[in-house]
Amino acid sequence: MNQLGLFEEVKEQDYQVEKKTTVRLGTHSAEVSLQKKRRQAWEKLKAVLAQLEGKDVLVSSYCGSGSHFWADNLLLRRLRVERLGNWNDGKNDPPGVLVLWSGARARGMQQSVRIFLDRLFNVRTNDYGDYVDHLIDFWNGWGEYPIDQYRPRGSVSLELSLGRAK
Repeated sequence: MNQLGLFEEVKEQDYQVEKKTTVRLGTHSAEVSLQKKRRQAWEKLKAVLAQLEGKDVLVSSYCGSGSHFWADNLLLRRLRVERLGNWNDGKNDPPGVLVLWSGARARGMQQSVRIFLDRLFNVRTNDYGDYVDHLIDFWNGWGEYPIDQYRPRGSVSLELSLGRAK
């Protein structure tokens, strides 16, 4: 039992303190609640994916100088979303991995894009009138102090476009 107040006791399983992530920039550091940002972004992403599911979607990604690739307008016909990881545990936490599948099979092959959500930071929508871009932002710390040394440093965005005119 833990005591939170003078007359209140709470069982440890009922109350859990969310761990914060240490983010460094030069000689300065701060404790940031990245789990909270990730849950908020996951709620936005779920709404976007619900809109896009079953439609033809173009997927683009430009990771800047910290990446070895650039993908532009990969077509996923009749988008289907598969969740992998802890997505059905009763919590509001995002899954570990999302897979965006092309529902249409061409010559026995099926296209997919696998998205690792451990550094999910924000979801933005840009409406240009004749088409809409949904930007899924990932963030892994600043410059020489990444949070995860095995992921691209800084910010990276994945773009999902619907109805872009050619």
